[in-house]
Amino acid sequence: MLLNEASNENDESYCYHCLGMIKYNLGQYNEAIKFYQKSLDIKEKTLHSNHPDLASPYNNIGLVYDEMGEYSKALSSHERSLEIRKIALPPNHPDLASSYNNIGSVYKNMGEYSKALSSYERSLEIRKKALPLNHPDLASSYLGIGNAYRNLGEYSKALSSYERSLEIQKIALPPNHPDLASSYLGIGNAYRNLGEYSKALSSYERSLEIRKIALSPNHPDLAASYNNIGSVYYNMGEYSKALSSYERSLEIRKIGLPPNHPDLAASYNNIGLVYDNMGEYSKALSYYEKDLEISLKALPPNHPDLAASYNNIGNVYKNMGEYSKALSSYERSLEIRKIALPPNHPSLAASYNNIGCMYRDMGEYSKALSYYEKAEDIWKKSLPSNHPHIALVKKNIDIVKEKM
Repeated sequence: MLLNEASNENDESYCYHCLGMIKYNLGQYNEAIKFYQKSLDIKEKTLHSNHPDLASPYNNIGLVYDEMGEYSKALSSHERSLEIRKIALPPNHPDLASSYNNIGSVYKNMGEYSKALSSYERSLEIRKKALPLNHPDLASSYLGIGNAYRNLGEYSKALSSYERSLEIQKIALPPNHPDLASSYLGIGNAYRNLGEYSKALSSYERSLEIRKIALSPNHPDLAASYNNIGSVYYNMGEYSKALSSYERSLEIRKIGLPPNHPDLAASYNNIGLVYDNMGEYSKALSYYEKDLEISLKALPPNHPDLAASYNNIGNVYKNMGEYSKALSSYERSLEIRKIALPPNHPSLAASYNNIGCMYRDMGEYSKALSYYEKAEDIWKKSLPSNHPHIALVKKNIDIVKEKM
């Protein structure tokens, strides 16, 4: 009788696990977390506290919390999973690599990019020892490393990692597998950061094409593809196309995500960017403020995305002629970026450039020149020599020197 009861409980736990997995793959994260938690609760009643079968439910719960933007809960779950696996498994077991990879993902989303890179590299190190050369999990590690390098501003290294990920996936997976879409997305991001917008758009469109085949119509990953296509149209100055893509992304995210999810904030921010460049400053400011309101609730206080929010609010105040408010926002953005980013990150240069523009508009040309030169120094170190940002700051320096 006792054996039958244990068996029934195991079956029930497995059913909840399967339901959680289905809901997760559909992007229905609130439902997924309920089923995964029920699966874990049943296991904890019948197994000792460090039993290896507990690691998987903790890992799954961490994955869902990461998608929901609840990063501290995600990190806690993944660290508990890793703790169990370290006790129960040999040191180069593939499941340990999965834990390190997932912890890297959470650190990336929290804006702690150096910690993310370290976790991804530990994951790759284990997988190289434990798995065949073209195993899909190796691609996952390369993808994570690419994301970390991109967020650290090392775009060429990021591109190389993304391409290695895609190379493995093309060998190991069906041609329309969702994981290929993630690699195409990463490649598009790297090309966009390098200023190669036509290549970026091509990669983004391939990513979207795969996701439309593989995912439900309101899956959050589709929103990410529309968002990134909007970003490259924005960079190309095609604002009506950018706005259409951003609005489609926001529409999906409103259906699929909690109201204070960071990805919703990103959508509001991006729509604000388009309105700002279209000269509709009051609309832009409204969207930027929605972005900042969510980001302040959802993110750590020195997260790089908060810096972007303050930077963009500064832009719209500048365009509205409210220079003191603009300067204050730019300085808050720079303050966060100095804490959160490496010293030669391109986003730091963007802050220096914007503060330089502010001082130029206020007639303080020597201060403006100082900030422009800081921006130029960083961009020359971190971007290709033909990147549009370098030409922009050189033009700004020439303008200020003429005024002096």
